[in-house]
Amino acid sequence: MKLVAKYGYPLGTRLMGGDEMLFINWAYEEDPPMALPLSASDEPDRYYIQLYHTVATQVDLEGKKVLEVSCGHGGGASYLSRTQDPASYTGLDLNAAGIRFCQKRHELPGLDFVQGDAENLPFPDESFDVVLNIEASHHYPHFPRFLAEVARVLRPGGHFLYADLRALHLVPQWEAALADAPLRCVSQRAIDDEVKRGLEKNSPRLQELIGRRVPRFLQRFARNQGGVQGGRLYRGVELGMFSYRVYCFVKD
Repeated sequence: MKLVAKYGYPLGTRLMGGDEMLFINWAYEEDPPMALPLSASDEPDRYYIQLYHTVATQVDLEGKKVLEVSCGHGGGASYLSRTQDPASYTGLDLNAAGIRFCQKRHELPGLDFVQGDAENLPFPDESFDVVLNIEASHHYPHFPRFLAEVARVLRPGGHFLYADLRALHLVPQWEAALADAPLRCVSQRAIDDEVKRGLEKNSPRLQELIGRRVPRFLQRFARNQGGVQGGRLYRGVELGMFSYRVYCFVKD
């Protein structure tokens, strides 16, 4: 996983950093279908957006100062800035190539992007009302340090909106770190079925995109890491080898 974070994401940005690949996260679909109203320009990214929407709308973002840690290619930041009316939205990512792409692609009032480390956030104490983190923390070398940084930059009463996965053998360690964080858990739920359904729905589009944009010798790697149906990560989800969860925390 660490090699993917260090080398895979910057390479992915260079290969697929055009307007066709605005999201790096997995996907989400409910049963019956979520049927989230989307603009025509957002529709191709429906299953990615539905994951962002599900996590981020656990609280009202209107008028809030929001930080997204590990914002990827900025698709979620753009969607939430346009639809949830935050006062400001800052996307941070370690991938400098991804941040450069975001700064060129997503030019919206109140939206900005910063290169930085999730475990050493470059912001003063109590700077944000909401911190959002989606499907990224499993790459962080020192997860408890990240949680401490989240608590540091949140204002009292602020929320940490969080979604991620762990291999089953790592779940106890994950749960222990979350329990020790200086934040109070408001809610949590497993979304394994919804993620699996979203990957199935999104797989044809992603498979076509990989076939068209990624060099042949890297396509197997891209399918495995992207959650394409039949790939390694998809099989892991299918076999129940991961636990994928959504959380809402508050800083008292």
